[in-house]
Amino acid sequence: MYLRKCTNKKTGRTQLSIVQGYRDASGKARQKTILPIGYLDVLQNQYDDPIRHFEALARQMTEEYNQANSPIRLEINPSLSLSLGTDNRRNFSYAALSSIYHDLEIDSFFRNRQRMTNVQFNYNSIFRSLVFARLIAPASKRASFEYLKHFFERADFTLDDVYRSLPFFKRYQADLQLWIHEHIRQNYGRDTSLVYYDVTNYYFEVDEPNDMLRRGVSKEHRKDPIVQMGLFMDTNGLPISYGLFSGNTLDKQTLIPMMDKLQDDYSLGRIIVVADRGMITGDNIFQTLSDGNGYVLSYSIRGSAKAFKDYVLNPEGYVHKKDGFRVKSRLAPREIRVTDVLTGKKRTVMVDEKHVVFYSPAYAKKAKMERQEALNKALSMIREPQKYTRSTSYGAAKYIKNLSFDKKTGEILEHTGKALEIDEALIAEEELYDGYYAIITSEYDLSDGQIIDIYRGLWKIEEYFRITKSDLETRPVYLKNPEHIQAHFLICFTALVIARILEYRLGRKYGVSPILESLRKCECSLVEQNLYVFDYYDEILKDIGELLGIDFSKKYRTLGEIKKVLGDVKKREKTQR
Repeated sequence: MYLRKCTNKKTGRTQLSIVQGYRDASGKARQKTILPIGYLDVLQNQYDDPIRHFEALARQMTEEYNQANSPIRLEINPSLSLSLGTDNRRNFSYAALSSIYHDLEIDSFFRNRQRMTNVQFNYNSIFRSLVFARLIAPASKRASFEYLKHFFERADFTLDDVYRSLPFFKRYQADLQLWIHEHIRQNYGRDTSLVYYDVTNYYFEVDEPNDMLRRGVSKEHRKDPIVQMGLFMDTNGLPISYGLFSGNTLDKQTLIPMMDKLQDDYSLGRIIVVADRGMITGDNIFQTLSDGNGYVLSYSIRGSAKAFKDYVLNPEGYVHKKDGFRVKSRLAPREIRVTDVLTGKKRTVMVDEKHVVFYSPAYAKKAKMERQEALNKALSMIREPQKYTRSTSYGAAKYIKNLSFDKKTGEILEHTGKALEIDEALIAEEELYDGYYAIITSEYDLSDGQIIDIYRGLWKIEEYFRITKSDLETRPVYLKNPEHIQAHFLICFTALVIARILEYRLGRKYGVSPILESLRKCECSLVEQNLYVFDYYDEILKDIGELLGIDFSKKYRTLGEIKKVLGDVKKREKTQR
């Protein structure tokens, strides 16, 4: 590298820069600018001799470059064997996760709160390690602790410290969610014009239920105790906040408590809640409107009143689009039943809504296929009822007439005096509405297309739950202490926030699942002394590296180089803002 001095013939000003000479593939000499410096006349006010100063800097940079890129010679002894228990494999990709973790200043959050304690172990170190392990190698707390040896930082805490820290994490779970929200808003911008909400549940491998773990309607049709999670997500698909409820809480009972939390703590202004049909109750709609907010909700056609069904099936008013898609809408008042806060009794309230109905041939085909699968199962149940119970008959039981179960065992009762048979009338009723979909909304100024697009965005939150259950292996959970359960879900929430931010900053070029898959493969092995060799590199790692300033393409790195990268990412994001 050398100092280049370029003088502009018109202005007479000389510009300095440090450049590197090299030869291209054809052998032709080339130069590339490594460090633009500035104009000589300006630099003379800052340095006694700018030329000599930057020539010395160029020589220093050349020495450092040559040292970093000089060949390393290894002597390999083919007779060497591995000692029993040798495990020299390390993960390096968590440098990317660390960059975002520190960009959100979660480390500062825990340091500030640790000052009020007298514990000897580091809460931030434990939380950070558990979050990274959840993303790279999801497992139990014990297995996660064992996995930490695959990171380069030495764990300065014990497994007992991990369990001791969980109540502390639970204590600050609401504060940390709000902290993360504020930093996302400041660093990336929060778009909360639409807020998506959904509920799922997670099952626990425990013997007995408790106040939090209750048996309820499991979305995976299991008998295990479950916990309900309600989650809000913003328009960009970034999680905002979550809440946990006992397993026997109905989905529709979670919305208002979660909305109150959002309104009181997050100051989002007016929001439009987008949710599935499970959230539709008169109380939920009335409270949403009373708080000055709006809603976009799917609406069950099969469960609606006859007048609404007639409106759906009436061909008049539909606008036909391409590929057989058709849509229509109307502005119409609707009666809802609302609980009076003083008397506890129900009263009738009228709300003005827009009803958007559309028909999709693709939806119709999907509905027929799903029903046929259930009917095949129903026919099998009729032929061999002894093979099924209440829990294993899910999805098919409703199509069988005269079906009853033993209350204690759940087995099908075969001697009721009436033969089991397919409910043809129910099938015919369902077929009428195959492909039709209805949305009700308070936002009657929006076009039909806008409302449909808004509702379709709900898949983002559904994908969130899929990721937590598959990629992050949030369940099954083996914890039973309520504080430990709360801490577990806080760790999982933080892990997914980091993954979602990475996905968002990559322009959604890749989904969370392939991103995590690439990060998990980005490992290295100790070759000799302090030298590590890397054996995996792909397009995703290339893009992550360019985004965060981490070179994942290097085949060899010394331990010193690796630790420097891990140290740099903790401060780089903050200094770049």
